[in-house]
Amino acid sequence: MYLDFFALREPPFSITPDPRFVYLGEGHRDALAHLLFGIDQGGGGGFVQLTGEVGTGKTTLCRLLLEQLPAHARVALVLNPRQAPVELLETICEELGIDTEGRRGSSKALVDALNAFLLDAYGKGLRVVLVIDEAQDLSIEALEQVRLLTNLETDTQKLLQVILIGQPELRELLARDDLRQLAQRITARFHLVPLDEAGSERYLRHRHAVAGGTRLPFDKAAIRRLHRHSGGVPRLLNVLAERSLLAGYARDESGIGARLVDLAAREALPLRVRARRRWRDALLVLGAAGSLAALAWWLLPRRAVPDTPPATPPPATLVEDLPSAPPTMPQPAVQQPAVKQLDPPGFAEAIATAVDDAAWSSLLADWKLPASANDLAIARRCAPRLAEGVHCLRARGSLDQLVAIGRPVLLPLRAGTATAWSVLRGSGVHRVRLQLGDASFDVPRTLLRQSWNGDYVAIWRDGGDGAREVADIRTFQALHGLDADGIAGPQTRFAMAAEGPGPTLQELR
Repeated sequence: MYLDFFALREPPFSITPDPRFVYLGEGHRDALAHLLFGIDQGGGGGFVQLTGEVGTGKTTLCRLLLEQLPAHARVALVLNPRQAPVELLETICEELGIDTEGRRGSSKALVDALNAFLLDAYGKGLRVVLVIDEAQDLSIEALEQVRLLTNLETDTQKLLQVILIGQPELRELLARDDLRQLAQRITARFHLVPLDEAGSERYLRHRHAVAGGTRLPFDKAAIRRLHRHSGGVPRLLNVLAERSLLAGYARDESGIGARLVDLAAREALPLRVRARRRWRDALLVLGAAGSLAALAWWLLPRRAVPDTPPATPPPATLVEDLPSAPPTMPQPAVQQPAVKQLDPPGFAEAIATAVDDAAWSSLLADWKLPASANDLAIARRCAPRLAEGVHCLRARGSLDQLVAIGRPVLLPLRAGTATAWSVLRGSGVHRVRLQLGDASFDVPRTLLRQSWNGDYVAIWRDGGDGAREVADIRTFQALHGLDADGIAGPQTRFAMAAEGPGPTLQELR
C-alpha cells in the first residue's frame, strides 16, 4: 500500500519477529554475549536471570540466543510456565527428547531419567540448557522444583544451566525470603531497559534501511516525538512508526513531521498510556518553569528598603461590636476506609470468608445494572449479551493484559480448598487491589499469582470502536498483549470498549 510511495521493498516496522530486522542496543549485546559465553565455556551451571519491561526485546534476545547456541549445546525451551511441578518436569524431558513412557506423573522417575540424560551428556562433552520464558508466572512450587534440578552435578560441575526470562515482577518474585536458596544460585542478572533518544533513532534508521529505504522519512522533531510517545520501547516504536507512515501516505506527505506522529499516537496508543505521557511532560515543564522562575528571582537587582516606622495598626474591634452569629464548628474530615495489606495467611483467610455474591453485585453496580437474586443468577451464566448493549466475557489472560485494558474484572481465587470471586480494583508495580466481599485489600502480585489461574469475567457496555480496519485491529491487539489476528473477537471488543466511559482501575503508588 504505502511501500511504493516511500520507496520500500517491505514494511520496515512490522511487529512480527524477523531476525533480519533485529537491532541490538548496548544492553542487549552485553546480555547476549555473556549468555553465549557462559553456555559455550561452561559457566558452572546455576541460574541466569534476564528481565525487562513488556516490549523491550526479551523474546527477541531469546530467539537470537537459541539461533547462536554452540553445536555442543542441548536446550529445553519452556514457553508455558503455568504448570504444576510434575508437568514442568514432563515438559523439560520432552524438550530434551527423553522418553517419558511409564514415568508420567512421577517426579522421582522423571528426575532420575533427567539425571541419567545429563550425566550422559556430560560424558559426551555436551552442555544442557533450560530456558524458561515468562518465568514470572512460575509457581513457588515449580521454582523450587527447578532449583532442585540444579543439584544434579558431578564433583566439579553443575550439569544444568537454567536461564529465567521474565518481566520485572520476576525480580520481585526471586527476592522472596522463601526463595533465597534459589536467589543465591543466580550467577548473572541482566535487566533490559528501553532505548534512549539516540538509540531510538538508530533503531528506526536500521529497520528502515533493512526494508530498502535510502532516506528516513521522519524529521528530527518526528523522531523526538516517536521516542517520547513510545518511551523508547521497541514494540511501541514499531507501532507508532507504522501508523505514521500510513498517515503520511493517506495525506500524500512523503516527509513525516511531529504532527503526523502525534496523530498516530492518538489513534494507536491506549488512552491511559497517552495520559501518563502528558502528565509526565507537564510535570517536566512545570519543574523547568519553576527552576527558571527561582533563578530569575535570585538574579533580580535588590532595591534598598526605606527605613520607615511601621504603620500604626487600626484599633482593635471589640467582640461585642460584631454582629451576633452562631459559631462555625469545624467539620470532621471524611475518613476513607483503610485498605488492609495482606500477607499469605491473611489472604487465605480473606478468600475463605468472602461472600461470592458481593463481588458479582459490586461489578454489576459498577455498570449501574440491577443486582437482585434473579439478576445475579443471570449474570453468573455470563451470556455473551446480558442486556441491550451490555456484554459478558469469560476468558483467560495475564494480569498485565487486564491492567492495560484498565477495567475492573472478576478474578476467581483459590486458597487450599477454599474458593472465592474477587474484583480487581487497582494495580501498581508490586501490588494489586482486590475487593473480597465488602472489603478491599492490597496484595503483592506474587501472592495473587499463587491463588489465581488466569481466568476472569468481564462486563462491559458498547462504546468502543468496533469498526476498525483489520490493520488497526492488529495494531490494537499487539498493544494490549492480545493475539494479533485482526479479528475483533470478544476479548478484543472488550479491550476496545475500555476506551469509552465506565469504571476504571486505580493506579497504585
